[in-house]
Amino acid sequence: MVSPSKNSSQAAVSVLDQMKSMTKIVADTANFVLIDQYKPYDSTTNPSLVYQGFQQPEYNHLVEDALKYGRAAGTSLEAQAEAALDKLTVNFGIELLKRIPGRVSSEVDAKYSFSTEESVKKGRQIIALYEAQGYKRDRIYIKLASTWAGIQAARVLEAEGIACNLTLLFSFAQAIACAQAKVSLISPFVGRIMDWYKKSEGVEGYKPEEDPGVKSVTRIYNYYKRHGYNTIVMGASFRNSGEIIELAGCDNLTISPQLLSSLADSKQTISRKLCATVAKEDPKGEALRPELTAEQFQFEHNEDAMAVEKLAEGIRLFNRDARKVEDVLKTKLEQN
Repeated sequence: MVSPSKNSSQAAVSVLDQMKSMTKIVADTANFVLIDQYKPYDSTTNPSLVYQGFQQPEYNHLVEDALKYGRAAGTSLEAQAEAALDKLTVNFGIELLKRIPGRVSSEVDAKYSFSTEESVKKGRQIIALYEAQGYKRDRIYIKLASTWAGIQAARVLEAEGIACNLTLLFSFAQAIACAQAKVSLISPFVGRIMDWYKKSEGVEGYKPEEDPGVKSVTRIYNYYKRHGYNTIVMGASFRNSGEIIELAGCDNLTISPQLLSSLADSKQTISRKLCATVAKEDPKGEALRPELTAEQFQFEHNEDAMAVEKLAEGIRLFNRDARKVEDVLKTKLEQN
């Protein structure tokens, strides 16, 4: 029987600290103060986060450095703005790397989501910017949308020792193709999956264990572990702490500041939900799938209406925010 003193000690441990003992916690923010507060292992950026961050006065020096780089890197305003956007993204990434022990994810511009060639080129450029500042590629993930073109770009980059994070992942076909391309990490979007099903099914919500997003990540995790894939599963885009707790034991989870705060404040006792050993030994586990062709991938992904809609929406939103940042950079470039 557990002694009262031990019970008291256990009760004092936050859910966030319990999660950290089972899962690598990644901060879904470009706010350096919050990174220092919650001490995640990895961190991630995207155009939406950079857009929120670079408008704050304390980050002006990062913007000015990006503008200086852009002016020297291109002759046209378009080329200067694109170079400045890349440098600004890397500048935020470097500041994050100073504060975390692990990796930072830096995103390839969403406008290249359907071009393998341009995605590979941009991924190499981003890595070169980090390496020019003394940061080795083993601390960086190049983030790409999980289109067929993005997955094939990751295949090329991974072969060059450039680790990739495949984002906007909603379908099982996307997950299989990523594993077969030997992608380092995937980011299935839990909350956005739930959003779609809530609207489609006309419900207010789901119990954590019945949440469609949670079930999707659980299926992918179990499939990967059963068949020995090394691709890291990083659940993302959470809407509530129940989704996070239900995925305790997942390789990585990337969490917003609001939910990190909620987990840090909660003292409930949680348990591991995902386990590689259990997944590997499960007699009801899914059989290994053969290598997907482009045609098979497109067909299987297309069969998942939710995934088709949310992937397209995600690319549009990331592109919108990238263009917002780029437009501000263009204005600043023209003023000087």
